[in-house]
Amino acid sequence: MAVTPPLMQSSNFCFNTVEEMRQGIAAEYDAPFYTRGYNPTVAILRKKLAMLEATEDALVCSSGSAAVAVALTGFLSAGDHVICVQKPYSWTYRMLNQLLAKFGVETSFIDGRDISNFYAALKRNTKVVFLESPNSMTFEMQDIKAVAEFCKEKGLISMIDNSYSSPLFQKPHTMGIDLVIHSSTKYINGHSDVVSGTICGSFEHIHKLFANEWMTLGTAISPNDAWLMIRGLRTLELRADRSTGTARKVYEAIARHPAIEQILYPFANDNPQKDLAMKQMSQCAGMFSIVIKGKSFKAAETFSNALQNFLMAASWGGYESLAFPVCAFSNASWFAETVLPHNLIRLYFGLEDPQILINDVVNALNLAQQEID
Repeated sequence: MAVTPPLMQSSNFCFNTVEEMRQGIAAEYDAPFYTRGYNPTVAILRKKLAMLEATEDALVCSSGSAAVAVALTGFLSAGDHVICVQKPYSWTYRMLNQLLAKFGVETSFIDGRDISNFYAALKRNTKVVFLESPNSMTFEMQDIKAVAEFCKEKGLISMIDNSYSSPLFQKPHTMGIDLVIHSSTKYINGHSDVVSGTICGSFEHIHKLFANEWMTLGTAISPNDAWLMIRGLRTLELRADRSTGTARKVYEAIARHPAIEQILYPFANDNPQKDLAMKQMSQCAGMFSIVIKGKSFKAAETFSNALQNFLMAASWGGYESLAFPVCAFSNASWFAETVLPHNLIRLYFGLEDPQILINDVVNALNLAQQEID
């Protein structure tokens, strides 16, 4: 017996008789017919992801954005209304504010930190509530259990982007959320070599999405990418624990540095939502943002350019540490409209030696301080 699950790279599967083929077509949710629907290697990954999120089943998509698109379109029609938290992932915002808006779907973006705002935003045509807790840039949270109870009371479908915490550190389905979504490009894969998204939920909800939006949009992941993600899951806990431990050490080392205006971190001592974070999350993931003092880009750019052990890139969850400076987007047409501070830099902590990263960040902050003074 093979230790590693087999890679079934085939795109197509054949049958001996018409009746066998007829049965294969009817059972495509559970058995191979054509890999755009079911593939044995992808099926192994689906089961593992569902178990991690404590749900009945899961779908794997070609990106986190695809997972959001499948989930939203699966439960919305023209004329429906969505309640979404402020500052979601940028492509979630575009999906709601631009693409779905073209087809008559209305969205209210609210401050999700206060449960009363969900009640205030409710309309007769509200169908979906979309959470992101914590969000992946400024890390605001929602009381997941309270929102889930609100959705059950009002007959709404609840969804959450759980990418930041991973299934290890937060399990929204156990708190009552219907669909849990991940950019599984991040911690779940963990090697910066696969782009993928995941939707976890009940058999009923997952089968509905599979038979309609997921199959129609064709967002299937390749068997090879699924095999790589299965590989990534074997070290998920080790990688995530290392990442979050390093983040905590760096936070403690720089918390009082004079070049920093604010550290945005769920477990930060001065975070007004710290108690909620510790209640909902077993650990805090290995990423936070710092806001550099100063009214211009200069200090933030100096800090970012001075980092020697962080790659300047988007995403997170791999073995390498990353820095994502918001000011890099200053020439983008939408930059003036962003609610993110121009001097915010998101730092993800990979698997390098923590002291090396601490020294690097402190040195970069010292150089930024010279610009501020």
